Amino acid sequence: MEKESFLQKINKQKVSYLFIALPAILFFIFQLAPVFISFFWSFTRYDVVHSPRFVGLANYKNILFNDPLFWKAITNTVIYVIGVVPVGICISLLLAVAIDQKIKFKNFFKSIFFLPTVTAIVAVSVIWKWLYAGGKYGLLNYMVIKLGFQPIDWLASPTWILPAIMIMSIWAGLGYNVILFLAGLQTIPHMMYEAAEIDGAGFWRKFFNVTLPLLKPTIVFVTMMSFIFSFQVFEQVYIMTSGHGDIGGVLNSGLTIVAYLYDKGFQKFQMGYASALAYIIFLCIFMLPMINRRLMRAHVEY
Repeated sequence: MEKESFLQKINKQKVSYLFIALPAILFFIFQLAPVFISFFWSFTRYDVVHSPRFVGLANYKNILFNDPLFWKAITNTVIYVIGVVPVGICISLLLAVAIDQKIKFKNFFKSIFFLPTVTAIVAVSVIWKWLYAGGKYGLLNYMVIKLGFQPIDWLASPTWILPAIMIMSIWAGLGYNVILFLAGLQTIPHMMYEAAEIDGAGFWRKFFNVTLPLLKPTIVFVTMMSFIFSFQVFEQVYIMTSGHGDIGGVLNSGLTIVAYLYDKGFQKFQMGYASALAYIIFLCIFMLPMINRRLMRAHVEY
């Protein structure tokens, strides 16, 4: 009996390994293998047609020291992140606090604000591209004309293209942050607000002295995730700048770092150069969780 049970155990383990094998193989083929291959390509000159030719650190040197478009893309990305993340978080937090009050149709408002999150960003970008249509044809310009102003070339103007993308991204990302903040608000004990009310605190005093301090871990998490997502912005730029010159729009005014990577790798087929760009982006994004850990550690010590 002991021998049979042992053999049965071995057979069960074989079946378990068999179930694990297929996902593991697929993960290696489609996740790990491309990471190592692209790392090798980053040290080569490779255009898909010809075999990769090893060039050492030449791609990295050209990107950092001889590529003004890279720094243009980095600058636009930083401006985008600085404009989208703080504004989006502030609006999301205020909406979450408002929904968390004793109001009717609370679930309805949650669904409405979360709707853009479950909608494909490509579809959202196409709709907003119609809203931003130039002349008198777009809804936004129709409103601008009704107010007595001249229509704005939202997506054809070097001044307005990046702010237009930022406005759309703030709207599209509200629902995700609102849900996270609502979850964080549920963890705050109601007795804390009751104690504040006994001390005579009004709405804003409770918000700044109770809600914000106790919501700090959620705020840190949402901030870091927002930074990471914003740094990787691509779909909005690709959809909303198409038809206005290159992928970054007029004078590359809307060019971001991931869009630049796509342009180099999949439109100009400079795979070695694009792979080096990918690892530079990876290093930039890798620093954000480290900052998150430091902030969380400071919160715990506090």
